[in-house]
Amino acid sequence: MRSVIVAGQFYEANPRLLEKQIAECFTGKKGPGELPVSKRKGFVLGAICPHAGYIFSGMCAAWSYKEIGEAEIPDLYIIAAPSHTGFGSGISTDIWQTPLGEIRVDKKFAEAFMKKSGLKENELAHVEEHAIEVQLPFLQFVNKNDINRIKILPIVLSDDVDYKKLAMDLKETIVETGKKVCFIASSDFTHYGHNYGYVPFTSDVPERLYKLDADAIKFIIKRDDEGFLKYVYETGATICGAIPIAFMLRTVKFSKAELLQYYTSGDIVGDYKSAVGYASIVFK
Repeated sequence: MRSVIVAGQFYEANPRLLEKQIAECFTGKKGPGELPVSKRKGFVLGAICPHAGYIFSGMCAAWSYKEIGEAEIPDLYIIAAPSHTGFGSGISTDIWQTPLGEIRVDKKFAEAFMKKSGLKENELAHVEEHAIEVQLPFLQFVNKNDINRIKILPIVLSDDVDYKKLAMDLKETIVETGKKVCFIASSDFTHYGHNYGYVPFTSDVPERLYKLDADAIKFIIKRDDEGFLKYVYETGATICGAIPIAFMLRTVKFSKAELLQYYTSGDIVGDYKSAVGYASIVFK
């Protein structure tokens, strides 16, 4: 069992309070303004969602999860996240626990993908990693009427992998298993400030931080994974989920990508000395 590690820190640990907190992410002033309605039509092929504390990034994430909640439920949610803990890449096949209940991994799909790709099961990479965990209560909330249908594939990706090969292997596994998949890339955008060791400018910080991330997002919208990573490398932009984003762009064949929301933690707290960008992008 993969137990919760950031409940009570990144989000409410009490189930009732957590549901209230998530609902307020949807209705808050930077959220989409309303809860998902039960359309359940069409598919969301992919989304980029932030993974900070809900008081900071939850209203941004709600934009993507409104779209996911109004779309048909896929057979599998693939959730790829960066490693903040330094334990490398790998897949988890554990049952995941949140205050809203348990979520199961599609073990047959995981085994097929591991066999094809050579990516290993690595529970150590997941046990202290928050970037997947914070997505799950949102996923449960928008699928509360079909919560037992949720199946996930949790993947942590570090720079020890060839993301292009992994993407090719994942696409083949999806085709061979016939699964309908929604791919969630868990990523915050640029982390600015001395706390993050990244201070490329000291004047007009809000505007320049917005532009730095906006130029990165242009590559994402164009599905240019190589251009995106080149931009991250050349600017030094501290986008923590750059590899998961590039992995998703290589895997998902989408016809439309839309930036639904972007803001920074500085906009929430009114201080840009230490600020992180959050984006919600959906692919259909």
